[in-house]
Amino acid sequence: MSGTPTVPRLDRAVLKLSAVVVAGTITAMLDMTMVTVALAGMTRAFQTSIATVQWVNTAYLLSIALVIPLTGRLAERFGTRTMWLFALTVFMTGSALCGAAWSVGSLITFRVAQGIGGGMIVPLSIMILVHAAGPERRGRVMAIAAVPTQLAPIVGPLLGGLIVDSVGWRWIFYLNVPVALLALAVSYRGIPDDGRREVRRLDLPGLALLSPAIALLIFGLSRTGTSGHGLVPLAAGVVLLVAFVVYALRTSEAPVIDLRLFTHRALAAASALNFVSRLSIFGALLLIPLYYQQVRGHSALTAGMLLAPQSLGTMLALPHVGKLTDRIGARPVVLTGIAVTTLGAIAYTQVTSHTHALVLAASLLLWGIGIAAVAVPVSAAAYQGLPPTAIPSATSAITMVQTIGASVGAAVLAAILQHRAAHQPGALAAAFAGTFWWVLGFTALAVVPALFLPMRPATPAGPAGTIRKSVKSSGS
Repeated sequence: MSGTPTVPRLDRAVLKLSAVVVAGTITAMLDMTMVTVALAGMTRAFQTSIATVQWVNTAYLLSIALVIPLTGRLAERFGTRTMWLFALTVFMTGSALCGAAWSVGSLITFRVAQGIGGGMIVPLSIMILVHAAGPERRGRVMAIAAVPTQLAPIVGPLLGGLIVDSVGWRWIFYLNVPVALLALAVSYRGIPDDGRREVRRLDLPGLALLSPAIALLIFGLSRTGTSGHGLVPLAAGVVLLVAFVVYALRTSEAPVIDLRLFTHRALAAASALNFVSRLSIFGALLLIPLYYQQVRGHSALTAGMLLAPQSLGTMLALPHVGKLTDRIGARPVVLTGIAVTTLGAIAYTQVTSHTHALVLAASLLLWGIGIAAVAVPVSAAAYQGLPPTAIPSATSAITMVQTIGASVGAAVLAAILQHRAAHQPGALAAAFAGTFWWVLGFTALAVVPALFLPMRPATPAGPAGTIRKSVKSSGS
């Protein structure tokens, strides 16, 4: 292994640790995708609107976004193993409470608690694997950590639909309890204590500004779409966000999110592209199952099965996209991916209650291919030229931007759909078609930040080497 440092083998210990971490990570990822097909059932159960019930998803994503910056500091103080066990426990407890929710308000509240645990799980999994593998194997362990992300969109809707149709939506949450208990058992024995105990000041002023700013912005956007009562929280969120920017740029201590990282062109472009792309991706994940259930009258299981072409397209394209990115660079691949995604979205702007299923399936397949062609190059290009010491902070910043983008996309598109449905009584299919034009617009908007991505690849060594090589060269 020492003679070939650029392609070191993943030994048995690292592979075993990877399996343990993936077992815990997939629990949180499956929950996020299973809930998508249960929203229609929750709307009926609680006799509420789409704009309200979408907060079941948005609250979860929002709490994830808020907890991500804290995860690194807490791991430094208490160790990654301790925080991993804590995150799984909180997620399991929140899941049990969600299953027992008695109103949509209580469900949204418990989803916040569940999201606190779920939000820590993904970044902690990356920290654990990267620390165990070392810098020379970082690319491949990051690919292993991404396995739940690739599997969840395929398995989640199918499993969620099966559960909703057979035993009810509450069991989507109850199912997490035994799975999380199993993950806790194997993690307790399989994850070593890293022994790191670095105490750094927690940026309480930054958190006090950033957390409510994000919450008010998302709430204001969702309310503005359905009524005129969202302008006040939206304005308050903007004021707090500006205050955080001023504070973060002036403080001499490490802020909760280091905004100076965004002076790095590749990271700034990748972050902007991640935000815009999440608007369309997660907005579509909200709209498409609702269309199949509310317009076409399909069951939750059938809606989950009809989503499979998108995930299939992503899975088929991922390995080829990685090789192509290393050969010709991120920018041309991403621009091609945006074009393919746009083609896939066009059919949904024309949907009726009788649009042929094959047309929609083919469009979703294209959509999935385009998503892969955007996501992989952006993940590689974001770190190009960054020093190794900046990678943890950059990862937190990118993950937060992605999650906020997903929250905004779900909130805004749900509000637009609700508004159109209210003004087009008896024409629900037309309301969905009109809302999908916004998805198409968000997809096309991604071209702007894509033009600022690096044109040339960092290394010809493959997708794993893209990040590893750029980190090594920038740190030398």
